[in-house]
Amino acid sequence: MAKLNPNPQSRYDRGVNTVLVGLSSNVILAVIKIITGIFGNSYALMADGIESTLDIFSSMVVLGGIKISELPADENHPYGHGKAESLAAMTVSLILLMAGIGIALKSGIDLLQPHHTPAFFTLIVLIGVIIAKETLFRVLSSVGKSVNSLSIETEAWHHRSDALTSMAAFIGISIAIIGGKNYESADDWAALAASGIILFNGINMLRHAVKEIMDHAPNPEIEEKIRSIANHVFGVSAIEKCRVRKSGLNLFVDIHVQVNGKMQVHEAHLIGHQVKDALMGSSLGIADVLVHIEPTSSL
Repeated sequence: MAKLNPNPQSRYDRGVNTVLVGLSSNVILAVIKIITGIFGNSYALMADGIESTLDIFSSMVVLGGIKISELPADENHPYGHGKAESLAAMTVSLILLMAGIGIALKSGIDLLQPHHTPAFFTLIVLIGVIIAKETLFRVLSSVGKSVNSLSIETEAWHHRSDALTSMAAFIGISIAIIGGKNYESADDWAALAASGIILFNGINMLRHAVKEIMDHAPNPEIEEKIRSIANHVFGVSAIEKCRVRKSGLNLFVDIHVQVNGKMQVHEAHLIGHQVKDALMGSSLGIADVLVHIEPTSSL
């Protein structure tokens, strides 16, 4: 698991800048694919371009979700606005599902309507698109993991879905061009296959977004690291309970710390603060820690 940058503002800025790069790329690629699909007689490429226009909207949703999630806590939102990031991830997942259904329906209709064989130059464009989209997937996926952003990771998979769609279009167009007459429908079959890939990824990302909104426990490794950090604070006898939930780019921790039962309240209270400081100063991206002091059970 990648380490998180302990500086919240740095992680926020990195996430926003990465999404902006993806958004700009989507605008350029969507225009290129739609124009090439129209002039190159490729239904799969036009469908791919239309799906890319949805990518533009999804990037804006992710960007908005991250910005809202970083708003400070207020009277009505004492735990901050972090869930906006999870809602953005859910919205992008639903966009993926709608795109997959739309492309599947369009491909099915086009299979019943004969059309011209796609032009050879559409393959050249698709190679460039595949390279660009796969690169965006790798960049956003890496940044999403490093800043602990589900919406950015979901957006990364949106780019991967686009790369797979373009790959399917490349295969379909190649078959249509090589096979010639009676193979024109390969282009549409390719678009239909790509829609299945999109639907699969959409369902997978939606599942993760729902888990996060429902405060599903994060990776067990995170809890282990939290327990280890707290246990190394001088005066801590053991960790009784540890609950972790994710909100936006940050983690919130509730931890029960056991100390010597004969210890004075002031000393125990000081240890609690030291545990909190140690956790919030770690690289885990922890926004707040609630420490509950317990006497050791043997006393």
